[in-house]
Amino acid sequence: MQPVEDDTGNRYLLCKRSTDSSLVRDPVTGTERYIPNDRLETVDVEPLEAAAGAVPAPLRTLLTSVHDEPTLGLLFELEARGPLAVRTILGETTFCESDLNGRLSVLVAVGLLEEATVAGERGYGLTETGEAALETLREGIADNEHTGDPASRDS
Repeated sequence: MQPVEDDTGNRYLLCKRSTDSSLVRDPVTGTERYIPNDRLETVDVEPLEAAAGAVPAPLRTLLTSVHDEPTLGLLFELEARGPLAVRTILGETTFCESDLNGRLSVLVAVGLLEEATVAGERGYGLTETGEAALETLREGIADNEHTGDPASRDS
C-alpha cells in the first residue's frame, strides 16, 4: 500500500504496478483504475494517513482531537448558541476549570475553536473548520437515518 500522486495532484494508493501502468485506488471513492506509470510518482506519506484522506480534513481533525462525549457536546452547544463566555460554560456544565481549560486549549490548537469576547468576557466559538466538521458529521448522521442504517442509532 504505497501512496502515489498523479500529474494533476490527485493522490491514490498503489495496488499493483506493471511495466506500463499501475492499478491505483482512490482513497476517497474506493474506485480502482489504471494510470500510466509515467504520470505517477511516489509520495512520502504514511500509507494509512493517505487512506484516511477519505475523510474530509475538518472531520479528521474532529475525530482525532475529540476523545469524549462531553467535549463533542461542547462543540455542538457552541454551534447552536454561538460563542459562549468561559463563565457560562463553567456554570452550565460539569467541567472543572482546569479540565475545561485543557479541552479548550486542545480545540484551539487544532483549529476547531477560537477565542472570542462575549459580553466583555473571554469566551470561545467555533472556527470555520469546526463548523465544517460538525456539518459533515451531521450530514453523515442524516444520511444514515434516511437509509435506516441501524448502526446510526444508539442502542
